[in-house]
Amino acid sequence: MPSLSDIMRPELLEAAPEDTLGEVAERMTAVNVGAVAVKDFGRLIGILTERDMLKAMAARVHTSEARVRQWMTEDPITAPLDMDVEEAARIMLDNGFRHLPVVDESGQVVSVVSLRRVVAASKVAPDPA
Repeated sequence: MPSLSDIMRPELLEAAPEDTLGEVAERMTAVNVGAVAVKDFGRLIGILTERDMLKAMAARVHTSEARVRQWMTEDPITAPLDMDVEEAARIMLDNGFRHLPVVDESGQVVSVVSLRRVVAASKVAPDPA
Protein backbone atom coordinates (compact mmCIF):
# COMPACT_ATOMS: atom_id res chain seq x y z
CA MET A 1 0.00 0.00 0.00
CA PRO A 2 1.50 3.36 -0.97
CA SER A 3 2.08 6.07 1.60
CA LEU A 4 1.27 9.76 1.31
CA SER A 5 4.89 10.52 0.43
CA ASP A 6 4.47 8.32 -2.66
CA ILE A 7 1.45 10.19 -4.02
CA MET A 8 1.72 13.79 -2.83
CA ARG A 9 2.49 16.65 -5.16
CA PRO A 10 6.01 17.87 -4.47
CA GLU A 11 5.09 21.56 -4.50
CA LEU A 12 3.22 23.21 -1.65
CA LEU A 13 1.05 26.23 -2.24
CA GLU A 14 0.98 28.49 0.80
CA ALA A 15 -1.04 31.52 1.80
CA ALA A 16 -0.69 34.03 4.58
CA PRO A 17 -3.67 34.89 6.79
CA GLU A 18 -3.66 38.47 5.50
CA ASP A 19 -3.77 37.48 1.80
CA THR A 20 -7.03 38.21 0.01
CA LEU A 21 -9.24 35.43 -1.28
CA GLY A 22 -8.81 36.82 -4.78
CA GLU A 23 -5.01 36.62 -4.62
CA VAL A 24 -5.12 33.05 -3.35
CA ALA A 25 -7.76 31.99 -5.88
CA GLU A 26 -5.52 33.24 -8.71
CA ARG A 27 -2.57 31.23 -7.37
CA MET A 28 -4.70 28.10 -6.83
CA THR A 29 -6.08 28.30 -10.36
CA ALA A 30 -2.63 28.85 -11.88
CA VAL A 31 -1.34 25.54 -10.51
CA ASN A 32 -4.67 23.67 -10.47
CA VAL A 33 -4.91 22.88 -6.76
CA GLY A 34 -7.97 22.81 -4.55
CA ALA A 35 -6.39 23.83 -1.25
CA VAL A 36 -3.58 25.88 0.22
CA ALA A 37 -1.76 25.64 3.52
CA VAL A 38 -2.15 28.81 5.58
CA LYS A 39 1.02 29.60 7.47
CA ASP A 40 1.88 32.35 9.91
CA PHE A 41 5.54 32.84 10.84
CA GLY A 42 6.32 29.44 9.29
CA ARG A 43 3.69 27.55 11.30
CA LEU A 44 0.61 25.87 9.83
CA ILE A 45 -2.45 27.63 11.25
CA GLY A 46 -5.11 26.61 8.76
CA ILE A 47 -6.14 25.39 5.35
CA LEU A 48 -8.14 27.24 2.72
CA THR A 49 -10.05 25.04 0.30
CA GLU A 50 -12.36 25.37 -2.66
CA ARG A 51 -15.23 24.72 -0.27
CA ASP A 52 -14.15 27.64 1.94
CA MET A 53 -14.04 29.86 -1.15
CA LEU A 54 -17.56 28.76 -2.09
CA LYS A 55 -18.82 29.69 1.39
CA ALA A 56 -17.26 33.13 1.00
CA MET A 57 -18.89 33.58 -2.41
CA ALA A 58 -22.26 32.52 -0.98
CA ALA A 59 -21.81 35.23 1.64
CA ARG A 60 -21.22 37.68 -1.23
CA VAL A 61 -17.85 38.89 0.00
CA HIS A 62 -15.58 40.91 -2.24
CA THR A 63 -12.62 38.68 -2.99
CA SER A 64 -10.31 41.68 -3.25
CA GLU A 65 -11.15 42.61 0.34
CA ALA A 66 -11.94 39.35 2.19
CA ARG A 67 -8.94 37.87 3.98
CA VAL A 68 -7.88 34.25 4.20
CA ARG A 69 -8.00 34.34 8.01
CA GLN A 70 -11.76 34.98 7.87
CA TRP A 71 -12.57 31.93 5.73
CA MET A 72 -9.87 29.33 6.39
CA THR A 73 -10.40 26.19 8.45
CA GLU A 74 -8.26 26.65 11.54
CA ASP A 75 -5.98 23.99 13.03
CA PRO A 76 -6.60 21.30 10.41
CA ILE A 77 -6.00 17.64 11.03
CA THR A 78 -2.63 16.65 9.54
CA ALA A 79 -1.04 13.38 8.48
CA PRO A 80 2.58 12.18 8.53
CA LEU A 81 4.46 11.39 5.33
CA ASP A 82 4.46 7.66 6.05
CA MET A 83 0.69 7.32 6.58
CA ASP A 84 -0.76 4.81 4.13
CA VAL A 85 -3.30 6.11 1.65
CA GLU A 86 -6.09 3.92 2.98
CA GLU A 87 -5.81 5.42 6.46
CA ALA A 88 -5.68 8.93 4.96
CA ALA A 89 -8.84 8.23 2.96
CA ARG A 90 -10.60 7.00 6.10
CA ILE A 91 -9.64 10.17 8.01
CA MET A 92 -10.95 12.39 5.23
CA LEU A 93 -14.18 10.43 4.77
CA ASP A 94 -14.86 10.19 8.51
CA ASN A 95 -14.34 13.93 8.97
CA GLY A 96 -16.05 15.12 5.79
CA PHE A 97 -13.19 16.94 4.10
CA ARG A 98 -11.34 16.49 0.82
CA HIS A 99 -7.87 17.88 1.53
CA LEU A 100 -5.32 16.77 4.12
CA PRO A 101 -2.09 18.59 4.99
CA VAL A 102 0.95 16.31 5.10
CA VAL A 103 3.71 17.05 7.62
CA ASP A 104 7.30 15.87 7.83
CA GLU A 105 9.11 14.50 10.89
CA SER A 106 9.63 18.01 12.28
CA GLY A 107 5.94 18.85 11.97
CA GLN A 108 6.37 21.20 9.01
CA VAL A 109 3.69 21.00 6.33
CA VAL A 110 5.19 19.76 3.06
CA SER A 111 2.13 19.08 0.91
CA VAL A 112 -1.65 18.89 0.81
CA VAL A 113 -3.15 15.71 -0.63
CA SER A 114 -6.60 15.52 -2.13
CA LEU A 115 -9.14 12.80 -1.52
CA ARG A 116 -9.19 12.16 -5.27
CA ARG A 117 -5.45 11.44 -5.31
CA VAL A 118 -5.66 9.29 -2.18
CA VAL A 119 -8.58 7.21 -3.46
CA ALA A 120 -6.94 6.74 -6.86
CA ALA A 121 -3.80 5.40 -5.18
CA SER A 122 -5.70 3.06 -2.87
CA LYS A 123 -7.80 1.39 -5.58
CA VAL A 124 -7.19 -2.25 -6.18
CA ALA A 125 -7.72 -3.93 -9.51
CA PRO A 126 -11.38 -4.87 -10.07
CA ASP A 127 -12.41 -8.50 -9.98
CA PRO A 128 -12.27 -10.01 -13.48
CA ALA A 129 -15.70 -11.62 -12.93
